[in-house]
Amino acid sequence: MIILAATPIGNLGDASARLVAALEAATVIAAEDTRTAQRLLQALGVGNRPRLVALHDHNERERAAELAASAAETDLLVLSDAGMPTVSDPGYRLVAEAVAQGVTVTAIPGPSAVVTALAVSGLPTDRFTFEGFPPRKPGERRTAFGALANEPRTMVFFEAPSRLADTLGAMAAAFGADRPAAVCRELTKLHEEVRRGTLAELAAWAEGGVRGEIVVVVGGAAPREVGADEAVAHVLRLVADGIRLKEAAAEVAAATGHSSRELYQAALTARDTRSEGVRGSN
Repeated sequence: MIILAATPIGNLGDASARLVAALEAATVIAAEDTRTAQRLLQALGVGNRPRLVALHDHNERERAAELAASAAETDLLVLSDAGMPTVSDPGYRLVAEAVAQGVTVTAIPGPSAVVTALAVSGLPTDRFTFEGFPPRKPGERRTAFGALANEPRTMVFFEAPSRLADTLGAMAAAFGADRPAAVCRELTKLHEEVRRGTLAELAAWAEGGVRGEIVVVVGGAAPREVGADEAVAHVLRLVADGIRLKEAAAEVAAATGHSSRELYQAALTARDTRSEGVRGSN
């Protein structure tokens, strides 16, 4: 089988007993960086010396089929440099190939920068979306943020410290300067820091320079004031695109603040009225 193993994102004390046991038992490890994997083995006092193979963004596409096939015969432990493999890290193509080949895939859960930042951000955690690293080019970044401007869920991003100020400024322009956010720096490490404020305030703070691993958490858009007729029309458009009526009503309700049940009933009535009109004209 393939075993995806979450590794510490900073504090080695977060390594689970299952992770240590898996490292001790592994015969083959596919690692994002084999040198980082070797340091992890040493730091955790693991005496085992498994065969290490590189699995990173530049070779995963070519190696996925071969590694998945070999995992059918010998367990393959998969490590990224920090956190859970496949989450903004190598591993997705390998898992997809393993699924296609019928190879079992399991995971050893553990540290996650995404969930840790979300938990300490002080922003809503009931619904969230992980957006990874924003585009580097200003135009592409502006387009990406524009598409997320009305996203009602809390959003989680990764960003490099050198681009943080520009990214926060672009977020303020797209989402609104007063949108609440948090910048989480060096999570679980000695110099862990969580800065909370509006996007404008955080952008001004970041202009002074920021170091370390960065996670940005941004509050979702407030429900837009939309009239009932417009909301029902939106539900019907979603239904016309193939979404089930109940799901469409729930989605529009989350974005507008209208009652999901009332939207459902109104859309159902409107749809039936249209159908009767079409039959009558024939």
